[in-house]
Amino acid sequence: MSRPIRSRRTVLAVPGSSEKMLAKAQTLDADSVFLDLEDAVAPAAKEDARAAIVKALLEGDWTGKTVTVRINDASTAWAFEDLETVVAGAGSRIDCIMLPKVERLADLHWLDTSLDQLEQRHGLERGRIGIEVQIEGPSGLSIADELAGGSPRVETLIFGPGDFMASMQLPSLTIGENSLGGYAPLDTVFVLLAIAARKHGVQVIDGPYGVISDLSGFEKAAERAVAFGFDGKWVLHPSQIDAGNRIFAPQQASYDRAEQILETYAFHTSEAGGGRGAVMLGDEMIDEASRKMAEMTALKGRRAGLIRTLRDA
Repeated sequence: MSRPIRSRRTVLAVPGSSEKMLAKAQTLDADSVFLDLEDAVAPAAKEDARAAIVKALLEGDWTGKTVTVRINDASTAWAFEDLETVVAGAGSRIDCIMLPKVERLADLHWLDTSLDQLEQRHGLERGRIGIEVQIEGPSGLSIADELAGGSPRVETLIFGPGDFMASMQLPSLTIGENSLGGYAPLDTVFVLLAIAARKHGVQVIDGPYGVISDLSGFEKAAERAVAFGFDGKWVLHPSQIDAGNRIFAPQQASYDRAEQILETYAFHTSEAGGGRGAVMLGDEMIDEASRKMAEMTALKGRRAGLIRTLRDA
């Protein structure tokens, strides 16, 4: 089945062990949420967290949000029980499963096959539940292209900066920081992930910025991700949501211009408009490449709920 294109400007992390935060998340304006069974849940609390997540999915109102559950990584003793419990208990309410610390293509294939078996066992539509692949180390980054195209369920690649920075021995104690002594060591990572995602038609999401009180730092990190073509970013606190939604949506003027380009180009390339391949829009020449660039901006604007306000060229 073809994958839906979901809005993921902001992806809210929600600890599965906190009933309070599971309830609060439903009221917030994040595009997407992931209910976490991994790092945010202590080993002794994982069983209760699974039950709490199933309960919240079945009884809560998640309307308008992409709903994901992050299980533990495939090498752990918890991974399959995480997956089996949430899919058996609330599979119809889950859009995606997030798999962290993906270092091997086999990890992705394990999740793909397990989901297929569980969907069949529990009478769910086969192939409907998507996969979000979290890349957190050099081994995963080295096969990002294979992971992005490794299963028709894959909807997005996610960068996990904390574990990645640790594995690369970067001299920083702030998760998501990319300015170290005048260098930007994560820029190459962003390029590689964006290329892999775009090659295979999946989304690419930046991980968290760890200093919750530093909204300016979060905004700079989000703006950097936008500059590399990322679709969204994790948010750790409600205070980051509005900024993330704004930064990952086109500015109104850019959206208006994109719709103008599409409208003008469609007319002038038609028989009624003269069948031309390149035309002027104000002082700018637009052609097929312009249309492709405008289409991406327009699609992101529409997903963000923007309304066109300008129609004159």
